[in-house]
Amino acid sequence: MNHEGAKNTKEEERREEERRMRRFSDEVESLSYAVIGAAIEVHRVLGAGFLERVYHEALVTEFRLRGIPHKSKHLVAIRYKGHPVGEGELDFLVGDSIIVELKAVEKLSPIHEAQVISYLKMTNCPLGLLINFNVPVLKEGIKRIILSS
Repeated sequence: MNHEGAKNTKEEERREEERRMRRFSDEVESLSYAVIGAAIEVHRVLGAGFLERVYHEALVTEFRLRGIPHKSKHLVAIRYKGHPVGEGELDFLVGDSIIVELKAVEKLSPIHEAQVISYLKMTNCPLGLLINFNVPVLKEGIKRIILSS
């Protein structure tokens, strides 16, 4: 293959990778909207004031009703310098790409966000949703966290 042909092939590969990443990004966004919609429905029906496990079980039900692919109480390995040192438990792994961490607290604190960031690093997922159900309007209790490189 000549130099020009190799250059065209590399350009085609680069464009295909960009298209693949856009499709992946669109899928993640679509899933995140579905998760938020499910959480809003749970909050609309139950309101604030319950324990986190109640919201968790209600969200499991809502995900099933809506056909949202998820793993509940999903365990992930925590590694230190390539060695296993423990496990983390994700409230939800949605579509193998979104971490969903639930809270039912008076106010989210920096440690809650740090927890989601750690989970994102452990899993290489691009997006985390930190959802606090103990708010009057759920929109005020949702924080999107994107793992930056």
